[in-house]
Amino acid sequence: MLLDRLNWRYATKKMDASKPVPEEKVEAILEAVRLAPTSSGLQPFEVIVVTDPTVRAKLKDAAFDQAQIVDGSHLLVFAAWDNYTNERIDGVVNDTAAARGGLTEALTGYYDRLKGMYLSRPADVNFDHAARQAYIGLGIALTAAAFEEVDSTPMEGFEADKFDEILGLRERGLRSVAIMPLGYRDPEGDWLNGQTKVRRDADKFITRVNAAN
Repeated sequence: MLLDRLNWRYATKKMDASKPVPEEKVEAILEAVRLAPTSSGLQPFEVIVVTDPTVRAKLKDAAFDQAQIVDGSHLLVFAAWDNYTNERIDGVVNDTAAARGGLTEALTGYYDRLKGMYLSRPADVNFDHAARQAYIGLGIALTAAAFEEVDSTPMEGFEADKFDEILGLRERGLRSVAIMPLGYRDPEGDWLNGQTKVRRDADKFITRVNAAN
């Protein structure tokens, strides 16, 4: 079923503005992102869900006028932490302790070692690391949307600084890295709808390293 849904999905170019995505489907997609794996369980990104038409119109202007941003009913903005801090890592430690019966030496020791590695690095290095975790969430979101038979389009074609300003992200210690409109395809207006999916053949894409005979 999963492969069927992945074959069904494509980067939708034209969405039907008259067909909003039901909230229960949006919540299922968001929950899948929340459950996505991240390095050391840090979850160093957030998802901003934008439905306000006025805000989405501003974001469209900052995304080279891509219509999916306003024609879809929801826009997901993946925003990564701008840096790792003691407070952010301690928040993960505290959440883990609350969920697993309290602080332990193993738990605090692990994250103390992590702090020793991360907190001495330049902020840009840490942001790049956090952004890569956000892309894991983006991939999960695309897969979950396909599973829910909701159309989506992953996008990097936008002016991140303008998105950050419009959404007030920098003052929250966040920077936008990717966006994903949700909606339903417009079969009459989308030139890509119905086109054969093109991917490299498996033998040109996958390398297998097997044990020697």
